[in-house]
Amino acid sequence: MLVRDLQSQHPVTPPLPPKDRAMDDGHSPDEDAPIPDTTAPQEPDTWPAPGHSPGSGLDRRTFIAASLSASLPLVVGDQWRWRSLAAMAAATGQSTGEIPPGLTAGPNAVPVSLLINDTVHHLRLEPRVTLLDALRNYAGLTGTKKGCDQGQCGACTVHVGGNRVLSCLTLAMSVRGKPITTVEGLAPEGMIPGGSLHPMQQAFIEHDAFQCGYCTPGQLMSAVALLHEPCGPADADVRECMSGNICRCGAYPNIVAAVQEVRAKHTPAPRRS
Repeated sequence: MLVRDLQSQHPVTPPLPPKDRAMDDGHSPDEDAPIPDTTAPQEPDTWPAPGHSPGSGLDRRTFIAASLSASLPLVVGDQWRWRSLAAMAAATGQSTGEIPPGLTAGPNAVPVSLLINDTVHHLRLEPRVTLLDALRNYAGLTGTKKGCDQGQCGACTVHVGGNRVLSCLTLAMSVRGKPITTVEGLAPEGMIPGGSLHPMQQAFIEHDAFQCGYCTPGQLMSAVALLHEPCGPADADVRECMSGNICRCGAYPNIVAAVQEVRAKHTPAPRRS
């Protein structure tokens, strides 16, 4: 009864339809934006490629995919061919001396023969080319990493004549006639599925002595060289001997543990000179 009395005193006005509501607000229906029909099929997003007019049906995704399909073989093909030549050189002991794609020998380049991992590489280098750049860019051995390029981080460490050197501060011309060992040469059979690794490589894996892995080649080369160097038995001695190699991930305790395990279990082979 109370509700009926209230409704009779205050009748509820029903909501106006959209057209009447627009008039009630002081606007004409034509001024309102049309409501899009979301149920209608949408036209694909088109991209006017050369030779095609807008609205020809060639969507952007198809255009990009076609462009990449045409260009990638030209770029990747040369890189794969260069890597294959480097692998062939490692297997046969001879390299072709071919300049990798994207590089030029330079106006003052001279023939240089480098003995890298028991393989003779016949290259054409300018006298200013560092050993690091010769290994990575001309010999196709990218295991040696370029970190600071200033001799501060140790990521570029390799062995020359059995001693560890910073390849970013060593001119390639200065090591002609000397045996060079990179991380690929520590255990060549380890690069084959089922092959054995160098004891130091295996120890690094067992002790999880790396995280991102970028500094690991230099750490390994320094650790293997340390086996032939005068170094005390304590962990602090190992840290001092490895202080030239920076690990920004902070895996130092695991690196020391790996080195100490190899020092305790293995007698180092005589160094090459």
